[in-house]
Amino acid sequence: MTSGAWSNSIPGIGTFFVGIDVAPGRYRCEDGKGGWWVRFTGPNGGEPVGSWPLPAGPTEIEIAPTDFAFETHIGTYWRKIAPPRGEDGAGPAADVRPVADPTLRAELDRIVARQRPLMWLAPLTVLAVGLVGSPVLGSLWLLGLAMLAMLVALGSPAFSLDLRRARELARRRDRYLTPEDFDDEGRALLARVQAAVDAVRDSEVNREGLLDAVDNAVTLPRQEWEIAQVLARQSRLRDEQRKISESAGLPEVEAALRPLREKLEVSVRAVTRRVEALERYAERTRAADEALRAHRHLEALAARAHEYDELLADTVRDDLAIPAIERLTEHSEELVRTLRSRLAEAAEAGGELPPPGT
Repeated sequence: MTSGAWSNSIPGIGTFFVGIDVAPGRYRCEDGKGGWWVRFTGPNGGEPVGSWPLPAGPTEIEIAPTDFAFETHIGTYWRKIAPPRGEDGAGPAADVRPVADPTLRAELDRIVARQRPLMWLAPLTVLAVGLVGSPVLGSLWLLGLAMLAMLVALGSPAFSLDLRRARELARRRDRYLTPEDFDDEGRALLARVQAAVDAVRDSEVNREGLLDAVDNAVTLPRQEWEIAQVLARQSRLRDEQRKISESAGLPEVEAALRPLREKLEVSVRAVTRRVEALERYAERTRAADEALRAHRHLEALAARAHEYDELLADTVRDDLAIPAIERLTEHSEELVRTLRSRLAEAAEAGGELPPPGT
């Protein structure tokens, strides 16, 4: 299972839920030899389809937006190569990922944790029945139930618990959003949000904890979820307005819709400002990354400064070597000041993000 961090790849082994762990789309593995996969389709994932054993060489699969989960067991990994196709089959939908309430994964795990001891009681119960019945029915009865207990144990309690997660996920449809929950305008804004979130999350300064003024592991998923909720509501209201306008076609209806559209536009402008704040944070984080890379290059040069000092001393005397080394030191100090300034700017931009829940 993943922890909820999104990427364009799926590990080779595990069960992953569409809308929380993986985004719909077309995926490819370079060599699935001897492995297998299962897509859980239909209501509550109750209609699994799969392939086993996989042939040597590349394999491609299509994870649909309506799938509940995808289970895989291969030696490599799956890489996303295309977004899901649109419902009309004419082409791909906007390449945005589903967004889940950040607290949903932990909630599902707690529910499953309560079921885990019961799952492991199944093979033990089978063996207990065998022991009780063996004096009457003989050793063959015990041997048969022992084999059955082994099959039950090998039936992967973890896999059964994953199906439990899928069913619980179906009951919480209001806690995650898929690309189909947004219209074109909503998907375009969501794509900008996710690009900014990914830029900050994947930045070198974030990975190394240099943006310690902002807890991005908590802040970014919450920002993405709250913005996505607003965009989904806006998309639904725009669709309702369009349908009412097309079906009625009366001036009175248009007049009644006008103030509603104006209120919706105010909401769109407000959420757009929030998106722009995320983008400013991402841009300043990229600038801090550039300064950090330049600083490291200069550190590497400074570490070898003594070689240049010795070279100059041997050729043009120390009075020329000293100013040259001092200039290199000044460049290093200037770059350190630039890095600190850009880190401060990135942290300041992160601090400008609206507090969660606003």
